[in-house]
Amino acid sequence: QVFLAESGGGLVQAGGSLRLSCAASGSILTYAMAWFRQAPGNEREFVAVIARSGSKTNYADSVKGRFIISRDNAKRTVSLRMNDLTPEDTGVYYCAAKPWPIINWVPGDTDGGYDYWGQGTQVSVDL
Repeated sequence: QVFLAESGGGLVQAGGSLRLSCAASGSILTYAMAWFRQAPGNEREFVAVIARSGSKTNYADSVKGRFIISRDNAKRTVSLRMNDLTPEDTGVYYCAAKPWPIINWVPGDTDGGYDYWGQGTQVSVDL
């Protein structure tokens, strides 16, 4: 079992940046790692995913070119660098881990199969 803890959320003005971090209680070597978010009144949506090796990533169209996901397997951490934030990026951001057999590929952009989730960190973007 892996416990995930997100940090780094906060209030930022539009156009600003934030860096989210996710710390795992155990090894993440066998997991694809992802970020999801949920805005008030909306369903949870996919943001980004990174392969076990870190060599492959995938992003939601809405964040492509602005967000960067990365991981450090030795430190058991996953990060999400968010640039040029807009109010539409407001929501609770969740880190998730999915057992994944392919080291250099990523799963699809659904939230199925993610066994472990963090408690979330709030990101609020003001105009």
